[in-house]
Formats: sequence, structure tokens, C-alpha cells
Amino acid sequence: MARAHNTTADPALDAAALLRRIGFFGLFVVLPVLAQVARRAAVILGPIAVILLVIASAIDGRQRPVRPGLAALVRSPAFLAGLLVLAWSALSVAWTPFPSQAVERLLNVLATVGLTVLAYFALPDRMRSANLYLLPLGMTAAAIVAILLGLFGDTLLQGAPDDDNALDRGLVLLALLVWPAVAWLRSRRRDIEALAVAVLVAVALVVSPSSTQVLALAMGAFAFAATTLSPAWGVRLTAAFTAGILALAPILPFIGRPILAAVLGPVAPSVLSLKAWQKVVTTEPVRLVTGHGFETALRGRLVGLVPTNAPTTAFFEFWYELGIVGAFAAAFALYTSIRYAGRTAPVLVPGVVAAFATAYTIAGIGVGLTVMWWLTSLAITVLVFVAIARGQFRTRRPKAGLLRRFREGPAEA
Repeated sequence: MARAHNTTADPALDAAALLRRIGFFGLFVVLPVLAQVARRAAVILGPIAVILLVIASAIDGRQRPVRPGLAALVRSPAFLAGLLVLAWSALSVAWTPFPSQAVERLLNVLATVGLTVLAYFALPDRMRSANLYLLPLGMTAAAIVAILLGLFGDTLLQGAPDDDNALDRGLVLLALLVWPAVAWLRSRRRDIEALAVAVLVAVALVVSPSSTQVLALAMGAFAFAATTLSPAWGVRLTAAFTAGILALAPILPFIGRPILAAVLGPVAPSVLSLKAWQKVVTTEPVRLVTGHGFETALRGRLVGLVPTNAPTTAFFEFWYELGIVGAFAAAFALYTSIRYAGRTAPVLVPGVVAAFATAYTIAGIGVGLTVMWWLTSLAITVLVFVAIARGQFRTRRPKAGLLRRFREGPAEA
């Protein structure tokens, strides 16, 4: 009589595993694809996927212990510097000309940061490879959709509701998430697949009408190559360059304007934009210390407080709204974050540094300081890197035992 197998199934654990798989599928596959056609995909689907991951961890308890992790965050210089930026932003509401709008935007930013920290603790301490392989799959699908839209967008979207800037935002997310996908595949020794995903994403960006993402991806590729050749040098160079530019941003218009004027002419839009920045710096030097207050750069353009042709970059907005306190704190947080990235799993370091360089380039070209879809995209990128870092617990692959058993011969009965 056959012996019955003693199998016990826990419905709660099965439900948690299903919720986690749905959450990662939404975050790694559905979100990158839908972001190419829906401009609010990141803002809507990102939090939903994170909530599913939090619920799954609450059910099965596979998350990293909260108390040690929270203690490590509190001791982190980058985290403390980030808290200083948020605290100074909250304090600047006292002197901003738009207090109600500033409070509303600040609450949105705090909600995004809080949800990101919650997801950081909710991610399992050891990630399953099956969940992480969804990332390159999603990037491949999203890149194919972006290529089709770039080549045949007018035909494919004929009769569809007009959704301005949807593809542009989707390509930004594509340029950011390609680096964790490449890093994960390289950590699994799938270099050919990693190269294929990177090339496919590059093609998707090239066929698009915007050049911002192409330049950002190129800067990320340069940082990736430099960090691959010399990890320590690549990390130090990226950290010093990004933090230094942000800290010394008010000097940029005085250096860049004469150069651009000689190349493009004195009435080129970029030259006039730097001229407007020069005027802001020279007419209100005291505001370089305190800033004009949170949410002033965006709202001020509508009422004439800020020149309409002033830069829309994060550099200008940091200094204009938060002054030297906020800008220096953000620069320090950026520097220490990149240096800390150099101490993660060595195989992931080039991808992390490349993502920093890509995001920095996008922010420096023309993405505002507190645009919610941009902050959500950054939060998603951070969570994806945390996930693949927790999938590196296996130091090496187990060797197949078939050849060994063949050499040893059949086992004795």
C-alpha cells in the first residue's frame, strides 16, 4: 500500500507569495510598458505595486527586521542629509509666497518618501530570482513598445485620447530602469542578455523625438564603463562631479553664458536662460542663503516673480527655493549616497553608478525639483536596486553533479 505524502499547505503563505509576484510583475513589467502610453502610470501603478509588496510581507513576515534597519538608516549620513533637506523645505514654507501650494506639494513629497521607506523594509531579505527575472522581461517589452511608438506612433495612436508627454516620461523611466536590469543580468553571468537589453533600450531612445534621454543614457554608459574598468575611480569621479556641480550651481551661468554665446550666439534660448539666472543671483544675493521658499520656482513663473525663461533644472530650483542650506545638504546626500554605492556587491556597482549619472543628467537638463512623476520614478529605481541587491545572497552557483556522479560510477545497491 503506497504511503501517503505528508504535505501541509499554508494558504496565508501562498497568498503572500501570489501578492508578491503580482506586485513585482506590476512594478517590473506592467509599469514600464504602460508608462510609454500613459503619463500618470508611474504615479498610479507604482504605489499600488508597493502596497501589494507591503501586504505580502505583513502576511509572511519575510521582510528585513525593522529595528536594525531603521537604526542603520538613522546612522546613515546620506539619510540624515536627506532629512535635513526635507526639514529645511518644511521650514521654508514660512517665507514662501505660496504657502498653501507649498504645503500640498510637501505632503506629496513626504508621502512618496514614506512609501519608499516602507517598501524598503517590506522587501524580502532574500529575493527570489524568479521575481527579479521579470525586470529584464519588462524592460524588453517596454523597449519594443517604445520603438513601435517612436516609428509608427501617429498610426498606432490614431483615434486614441491625446496624452501629452506620455512617451517622453516613459522613456525617462526606461533610461533609469535599464541599469538595474543590466546589473541583475550581469550578476547572473548573462552578459549577452544584458547587452541585448541595453542595446534595445538605446534603440528605443534613439528613435524617439527627444534627445534628453539619449544624452542621459550616454552619460550613464560612460559612468558604467568607467566604473567597470576602475570601480574606485568611477565611484569617486561620479560622486565628486555630481555633488560639486550642485553645490556650485550659481557659478554655472557666469561660466557657461560666455561660452554658449560664442558658440550659439547671444540671443540663443539657452544663453538667455543663463542670463536670467545671472540676474536672479546678482539682484538677490541674500536669497542665496535662505532661498525663496518651497514651490516658488514653479509658481513664481506664473505670477512674474521668476523670469519665464529661467532654467527649469533641479540645479536652479534647489538654489532658488532652498538656498545654500538645502543645496549643500542635497549635494552632501548625493555624494555620500554614491560613495556608499561603491561598497555594495561589486557586480552591481557599475549599474548603480550609471543610474546615478543618468538621473543626474535628466535632472540637470530640464526636470523640475518636485515633479511627482519624476520623484516616483526615482523612488521606483531605488526600490528596484534594493531588490536586486537582496538577490545577491548566493555567492556562486552550485555545480552540477551529473559529471561527478558519472566519474564515481553507479551507487552501490
